[in-house]
Amino acid sequence: MYEPIRTKSVHTMAAAPEIPHRSREEELDIRLAGHLTALLTVTDELRALAPRTGAGAAGAELAVAADRIAGQVARLCGGRSPLRAEPTAGGAPSRIPALHHRARTLAGNALVVATSRGNTAAMTLAAERLEAHSASLPDLASA
Repeated sequence: MYEPIRTKSVHTMAAAPEIPHRSREEELDIRLAGHLTALLTVTDELRALAPRTGAGAAGAELAVAADRIAGQVARLCGGRSPLRAEPTAGGAPSRIPALHHRARTLAGNALVVATSRGNTAAMTLAAERLEAHSASLPDLASA
């Protein structure tokens, strides 16, 4: 026969501390900072390859863009500057289209999250980078 349980459950006896949960806005800020940090890494790689391909003006534009991206990441991360990897010196110029494609994808992802979050500054920056990298891709620029 069935006998009722007379003792308390182990789960109710252990007073578990309250698990901290993040709000939707905090989660979106974390995701946006991640996309922008990845975009910063690709931008730094492109900037490292720009002097070797004879695109001095593009290198200066990429340096300004990298600084703006780093500023947005620092703002999203409570003032902590993002860690920036030193770009590899042995990169081949043939990697540039693939890096622009990757940067375009990351900028698009950042734009979607920034729009969802309502972050105007990040939306503007992501849209500018999306346009710049789209223009740098030969197959998209001619279309």
